[in-house]
Amino acid sequence: MGLREDRERFREVGEQRRQDLAEFIQYGDLGGSDRTSVRVPVKLVDLPEFQYDRLDRGGVGQGDAESGDPVGEPQEGDGDGDEAGEEGAEHEYYEMDPEEFAQALDERLGLDLDPKGKKVIEEVEGAFNDTARRGPRGTLDFDHLYKQGLKRTVAMDFDEEYVAEALRVADWGPSEAFEWAREQHVPVSKAWLVDRARDLDDPERWASIEEMEAERDPEPTHARLRRDGVGKVPLRRDDERFRHPEIEEERERNVVVVNIRDVSGSMRDAKRELVERTFTPLDWYLTGKYDRAEFVYIAHDADAWEVDRSDFFGIRSGGGTRISTAYELADELLADYPFSEWNRYVFAAGDGENSHNDTEENVVPLMRAIDANLHAYVETQPNDTMQTGTHAGKLREAFGDDEDVAVATVTGNDDVLDAIETILGTEDDD
Repeated sequence: MGLREDRERFREVGEQRRQDLAEFIQYGDLGGSDRTSVRVPVKLVDLPEFQYDRLDRGGVGQGDAESGDPVGEPQEGDGDGDEAGEEGAEHEYYEMDPEEFAQALDERLGLDLDPKGKKVIEEVEGAFNDTARRGPRGTLDFDHLYKQGLKRTVAMDFDEEYVAEALRVADWGPSEAFEWAREQHVPVSKAWLVDRARDLDDPERWASIEEMEAERDPEPTHARLRRDGVGKVPLRRDDERFRHPEIEEERERNVVVVNIRDVSGSMRDAKRELVERTFTPLDWYLTGKYDRAEFVYIAHDADAWEVDRSDFFGIRSGGGTRISTAYELADELLADYPFSEWNRYVFAAGDGENSHNDTEENVVPLMRAIDANLHAYVETQPNDTMQTGTHAGKLREAFGDDEDVAVATVTGNDDVLDAIETILGTEDDD
C-alpha cells in the first residue's frame, strides 16, 4: 500500500469518528455551516510519518563507552516542548450537503419523510400504455386487434357435424333445427342450416332429437381448434386501437418555511440560543428534502416585521409580546406561495409568554386558517428561568393530537433533538 493510499485510509477512519450527529446538533458549533453545506467536526487520527535520528555520529551499537560502563544522567533537552495536555486535539470538518444531512437525521431519528411535489413544471410522454380509436397507422395495436378477432372466432365456433345431425331428425327441417340450436346456445344462423339441409343424403336418421342427443356428443371447441387450427381470424375496424403515450406530470417539490421568533424583552440569550439550535437543523433538513426551499423570517414583540436570516437569531427588542401579529404577517406573506403549489411549514418559537387572551382569540383561529403541512411551536424555557408563559399549554389544549400541529418544550440542549423529533415525527405521521 502506497503512502497516498495509506493516508486516505487513515482519513476514512477519521471521518468515521466524526462527531455524532446528535452531539453536533445539541452542542456543536452550528455557525460554521450554511444552507448548502453542513460542517460536522472530525477528530483526525495521527497520520504515520518517518522519524529521523538527528545525532551527529554513531549508529546502531556505536559510541565511546565501553561495555559495562554506567549510563549517564538524563540531560535536559534543547527543545521548547508543550506541557502534557496543553495542546488540543486536531480537528477538521466533514462536509455534508443538506440531502445527506436529512438522510442521516432520518436514520438517527427513525423518520422517513417523503415530500410530495405540488407544482407541475413539465408534462412528459411516458410509456405507450394509453389507447384511442384513432391515430397514425404506425401506432396500431395489432396485438389487441388480433386478440379481439380471436375471441370472436372462438365465440362463434360450433361443431358443424353435430348441429347438422339435428336436420336428420324425422319431420324436422331448418326451422326446427334452428329453434333447437338457439335453446342450446349454439351460434348458428338459419341460412347456414338451409344450405346444409340441401346437401343431406340421409334426411331421417333419428326418430327424435332426444335419440340424436343420446347417441352423439358435440366436440369441444378447444379440441377442434387444437386439431384444425384457428384458421382465418376476422379483423374488424371497430376493434382497432391506436397506442398513445401516457402523459406524465413532473412535479417540483417546493417548500416555503416561515420561521417566527419572539424577540421581546423576556427572550434572553439562553432562550434565543435554544431557538437557533432547534430551527437551524430544521432548515437544513427541509432544504435537503425538497427540490426548492425558500425561507421567510419574522420577528415580533407586540408588532411583527420581516427580517433577514442574519438578523433573525440576534435581534432583541424591549417591547411586550403579541404573537398573533406574527401570524397575521405570515398569512400575508404566504399569499405569494399558494398551498396548491407549495408545501408550507410555519415554525414559531418563544418563551410561551403572550398578551392576555391573544392565544385563544387570535393565534389559534389564525393557525387553523393558514393552510400548512405543519404548524409547530417551540417553547424555550431554560431550567434556570422562571416559567411564566402559558401559550404552549393553551395550544396543546386547543389542538390536542391534531396531525398538523406540533408543540415542543426545550429546557436545555439535551431537549433539542427530542423537539426536532416531535416536529418532524408529526409531519411524518401526516
